[in-house]
Amino acid sequence: MLTLAFSAYDLTSIRFAYSPLREVAASVRALRAPAGRSLHLPWFERVRPRLGADVAPLLDLVPAGTCIPDFLCPIPTTPVPDLAAELSALRALPHEVIRGDLKRAAGRSGRPAGAARELYENPAPALERLARAVEAYWRLAIAPHWPRMRALLEGDLLYRTRRLAEEGPAGVFADLHPAMRWTDRRLRLQDQPEALSRTLTGEGLVLVPSVFVWPGLFHRTDSPGQPVITYPVRAVATLWERGTAPAPGALAAVIGRTRALLLGELDTPASTTDLARRTGLSTGNVSEQLTLLLTAGLVAKHRVGRSMLYVRTPRADALLGA
Repeated sequence: MLTLAFSAYDLTSIRFAYSPLREVAASVRALRAPAGRSLHLPWFERVRPRLGADVAPLLDLVPAGTCIPDFLCPIPTTPVPDLAAELSALRALPHEVIRGDLKRAAGRSGRPAGAARELYENPAPALERLARAVEAYWRLAIAPHWPRMRALLEGDLLYRTRRLAEEGPAGVFADLHPAMRWTDRRLRLQDQPEALSRTLTGEGLVLVPSVFVWPGLFHRTDSPGQPVITYPVRAVATLWERGTAPAPGALAAVIGRTRALLLGELDTPASTTDLARRTGLSTGNVSEQLTLLLTAGLVAKHRVGRSMLYVRTPRADALLGA
């Protein structure tokens, strides 16, 4: 079991952010070890046939059953970073940092192999090849699905930050992951086979939602450095669903089928574009109906990064429940 003890300051220094590059690494791990990840089977079937030699430097660096080098899982510096910025930071990493991360990922042997060995011995050209492989992989495997993934991730940020503001750390960790327990200013991760502990002294904690880490966790909590825990994003089971939920009949008769349909889709925060994609309605129509629902107090809107996300209000939940 891993235990993190929080100071009073650290309790105020919990932040949330997602990371496109971290999502790339988690998705490659999922491709390499699909057992127990049946939820992502539709994505596996679409992506595998499309991957070729241009992504080999990335695939070779994340084999199944081994640690992922830390430089492929950067600590997000903003809540909603983009891939270009993270790759720019990757290309600029000092070579000694790259070598140190590769040695730690290699484990007890300390001897990187395959693509990792090439990167260790000749970092400059190998790092550029890796960055280009990440870009190619993103275009093939992630970009076609990114708008919907991003909507889930940004919706999770909105939900978690609200929980933190209203209920504190206990509210955040209550439903973050079954392996987590929060008591007496201590966070316990029960999936850790070894008994490890760390007392935070002002470093804070970064919590990163992820599509592809499901059903497990990633965590980097060794000292020194800021601890980071990557957890499964909320509502990840809805990601690959096709079709839409039927409109509640009684509610549709009162407020109209389209508005009832949109309320039914807002189980999790979503953008206008995402709602249009999921319902088959035009973006203009969705925007018009959301404005009416907003005026009636049935939805609220929040800006997260570059996206405006809509969410049902308690009044709408009561209507749907009735």
